[in-house]
Amino acid sequence: MKRKTIPLLVGILLASIAPPTSARAATKEDLRVAMRQLWEDHVSWTRLFIVSALSDLPDKQATTERLLKNQADIGNAIKPFYGEAAGTKLTGLLREHILIAADIVTAAKAADSGKLEPAKARWVSNADEIAAFLSGANPKNWPAADMKKMMRDHLDLTTAELTARLNKDWAADVAAYGKVREQILHMSDMLAAGIASQFPEKIG
Repeated sequence: MKRKTIPLLVGILLASIAPPTSARAATKEDLRVAMRQLWEDHVSWTRLFIVSALSDLPDKQATTERLLKNQADIGNAIKPFYGEAAGTKLTGLLREHILIAADIVTAAKAADSGKLEPAKARWVSNADEIAAFLSGANPKNWPAADMKKMMRDHLDLTTAELTARLNKDWAADVAAYGKVREQILHMSDMLAAGIASQFPEKIG
């Protein structure tokens, strides 16, 4: 599926669940596909940022802006279910997640442990906050321990990806991205299934 279809998919999903007079209700598969697209974008644009930042490529700023937009897209996707304030809160938490990641990439590139270790600690704290927020919104389907593990695994796998690329271990870098992508798709499926279970009246 081409990347340009992502906004269309999300638009179809949001349009179909919001108005009560819409032509059809969104299905579980609509939701699963839309969530996968959003979260796959999350790891794809994170990877492109890592590549650009470590190599000082001229597309770094444009890549950063697109990566940050993805966090708003994810927040917007939950608004029809959890409300405007919740979507805005999630966007803010995810934006912080990305900005801290950028600090980690910069510190790792400079081999500045004095900045790297505090940034890593902030990243873990932020991940735990995201996990707590999501679990609080849907505790039955997103247990706190499961969400915390999902987020911690995401950090660990992304760190492995950054480390491999920093060390110019290209085979390990490619393998690490494969693991990052597999894990985030598992997480997005869990999120989609949880929303469908919690809001059966909105998901056909």
